[in-house]
Amino acid sequence: MRKDFFNKIAALSIGLLFLIPANQVRGIPAYARKYQISCQVCHAPAIARLKSFGEEFAANGYRMTKYESPRYFIPTGDEKLSLFRELPLAIRFDGHVMYNFDNTGKTDFTAPYILKLLSSGELSEKISYYFYFLMNEGGSIVGIEDAFLIFKDVFKSGINFYIGQFQASDPLFKSELRYTFEEYKIYDISPGNSLTKLKYERGIMLEKPFKTGTTLQAEVLNGCGIEQGVFDTDNHKNLMFRVSQAAGKKVIVGLFYYAGREELYDQAAPFTSNIKMIGPDIKISFDDKFILNCQYMRRTDSEVYLEADGSKHPDAKTQGGFVELIYSPKGDMSKWYIDGLVNFIDSDIQELDYKSATLHAGYLLRRNVKLVSEFTYQFGDIEYGRASVGFVSAF
Repeated sequence: MRKDFFNKIAALSIGLLFLIPANQVRGIPAYARKYQISCQVCHAPAIARLKSFGEEFAANGYRMTKYESPRYFIPTGDEKLSLFRELPLAIRFDGHVMYNFDNTGKTDFTAPYILKLLSSGELSEKISYYFYFLMNEGGSIVGIEDAFLIFKDVFKSGINFYIGQFQASDPLFKSELRYTFEEYKIYDISPGNSLTKLKYERGIMLEKPFKTGTTLQAEVLNGCGIEQGVFDTDNHKNLMFRVSQAAGKKVIVGLFYYAGREELYDQAAPFTSNIKMIGPDIKISFDDKFILNCQYMRRTDSEVYLEADGSKHPDAKTQGGFVELIYSPKGDMSKWYIDGLVNFIDSDIQELDYKSATLHAGYLLRRNVKLVSEFTYQFGDIEYGRASVGFVSAF
């Protein structure tokens, strides 16, 4: 049976190699349409990161200040009103052929797996917006995920202010920018019936960059995620702080701290759990050919309720993180890349334990059409592998 499994994996991998005589579309093509430039101006083509120009573009509220022109807006005769001539829209469309997803032993055509409608732009010199509607993910309508307003340089303080819905982990590593189908698992864990994760949250974020290469970020969050279909489920607000320091152009080191409380329920009565998370992260670039991303996190929940056996677990500790290495042979001019990702989680709550290794490869047919293949092996009591080949596109 194991031999048959690996034969199927090999067949899928060989199939992709035939497609590769032979980029990455994590940005929003509406920008390229608006400014009539290539996506490569802001993005390294085969690496999940922004180039320095792209970072400046994002920090300016998704605008190129040096190239701004009234032609993008309707002349209303009102200096307090900016209306687009055309609403900036883009679409992302992903599809895959998967084998053994969730250890089912089945091969499945999952296209579309992701279908997004995205929009972003500036509403004034200091105000911008970004949102997307996830029309399809894994066969289901998800709805709004990222959706926020950005107020740049508030009161000329150099502070950028975000309000809306975003991932709590965005100041660390943006999950939306990863290449792999396999997630950064440490951001998606919550022990027992806790609702607090480092995933999508509603709240505010403050960001203050300094000329020394230091960046300070702070978040005030509901702390209950967005899956409940409601806003805050209790009267508490959770806080997250991060400080990062760039060492030249190659290394960025960061440290974050998260503190919060949440009201939980067991079979008898409600109780309050105190949550703390802390951890360092590091990003290293070796001439854009090798990119190393590392995250470690330690989390403590003062008390959680385990619905599986109806028990409470005090002082629940969870630790873990990921290590990711991306190889791109020609740096930001590469047409192909390889991404290796290792996830590890160790917890007092056994169901959270997780270990996996992923190998992912991508090749750019166009700036906005990429072929991908991936194999993930999950370790544990039940070990199995998952393979996929597919495409990522945006237009």
